[in-house]
Amino acid sequence: MISFIIGVAALVLGYLLYGKFVEKIFGIEPARSTPAVAKYDGVDYVQMGWKKAMLIQFLNIAGVGPIFGAIAGAMWGPWAFVWIVLGSIFAGATHDYLSGMISLRNNGASLSEIVGKYLGPGALYFIRFFSVLVLILVGVVFVTSPALILEKLIDPTANKSTIYFILLAVIIAYYVLATLLPIDKIIGRIYPVFGAALLIMGVGIFITLFTSGEIGNVPEFTFANLHPKSEMIFPALFITIACGAISGFHATQSPMMARCVKSEIDGRKVFYGAMILEGFVALIWAAAAMAHFGGQEGLAAAGPGPVVVNKVSLGLMGSFGGILAILGVVACPITSGDTAFRSARLTLADWFKIEQKPMRNRLLIAIPLFAIGVVLCFVDFGIIWRYFGWANQTLATFALWAGAAYLVLHNKNYWPALIPAVFMTCVVVSYICIAGIGFGLPYTVGIAVGVVVAALSFVWFFWAHVNKASATNPVA
Repeated sequence: MISFIIGVAALVLGYLLYGKFVEKIFGIEPARSTPAVAKYDGVDYVQMGWKKAMLIQFLNIAGVGPIFGAIAGAMWGPWAFVWIVLGSIFAGATHDYLSGMISLRNNGASLSEIVGKYLGPGALYFIRFFSVLVLILVGVVFVTSPALILEKLIDPTANKSTIYFILLAVIIAYYVLATLLPIDKIIGRIYPVFGAALLIMGVGIFITLFTSGEIGNVPEFTFANLHPKSEMIFPALFITIACGAISGFHATQSPMMARCVKSEIDGRKVFYGAMILEGFVALIWAAAAMAHFGGQEGLAAAGPGPVVVNKVSLGLMGSFGGILAILGVVACPITSGDTAFRSARLTLADWFKIEQKPMRNRLLIAIPLFAIGVVLCFVDFGIIWRYFGWANQTLATFALWAGAAYLVLHNKNYWPALIPAVFMTCVVVSYICIAGIGFGLPYTVGIAVGVVVAALSFVWFFWAHVNKASATNPVA
């Protein structure tokens, strides 16, 4: 219990202290015109107040990520708390803030364009393809999974029946509208409501942990590995808990709000603050998963993420919890899927320099995107999806390196971005070397490769950026 409470307090202090530190390093300019003002088009560039923008950003980056990922990460016990807290403060929120603010300083540019500008053309082309692929996969999974869950709610015996395909069509139709229409027409109206609901859901679980007495079942931190299958903490935990600690998907979403923020003063609330809120939600669900089932063995036997959400919500909050559980496993995935397709549209628009104010131009990009998405809905790509966790953290790694390069170029303290960039490089390289979906190398060999690649990346960064910074004229 004490470890959990310390974690909650640390997230609050992280926002107040480290968030302010990162903001100071970046150097906001309150009088500077933001893209929402300078490039207003009534479609993607639309001014929003910080409260609305923050709730949209929160739901964009969260969805079910901090719920399902935290539940899976709870299998390692309180080590999940450590990664959620330290990851959120020093990696995830810094990553999201820099992604959003650098995009804001570059007219709302997509992640791929930011990476290309600060890391070079090779990274540009790689991240263009990579980010669009990841976004389409996110969109497709968050079409099919809500449709399957709703089908089971309507008819528990059904399995991809007519009901499923009707639901699939309805969700895709909504995605098309959310992708094409101005951001303030659907997303700007629905997301703040669902964002607040997701936050209320977390607060409700938090309160009932105490009122039910289950808070006493939350284990204290120990250096022991509590995973029932003894799966190594590093690097698996750092891939399993992505949203809720650090996630590359966020870097594809932050530019969306960078086009809507009214003032640079709002940046810390919208980008850094939303990530801290997500960490708070992840911390709560990790604690609830550990406490409600009496330990890791009970959690392992409880079932997959949606089942755990349902059992915890009903067990702690009764019938009201059941409603929140449905929100968590149905509505929240949908609100991640639609912005995934919208971000893919914006990424391709930036790539091919296609103005997005005319509807025909939006359709030009959206139609092929959804055609691919619909085809993938009928393909069993479960094996491919297993790579998503690694791909997601790889995106985050590139975003951190780009953030560090930006700070060097502008003669600012680059260490807050460089340290997590080196760490995440070690994580993603070690994981793909060790994991069965990767090269399947022995554990010690995979870790050694990860450490070497991270060290070489560190050396490369100083050679390619720090030592050459004095010869580079800073650009806004």
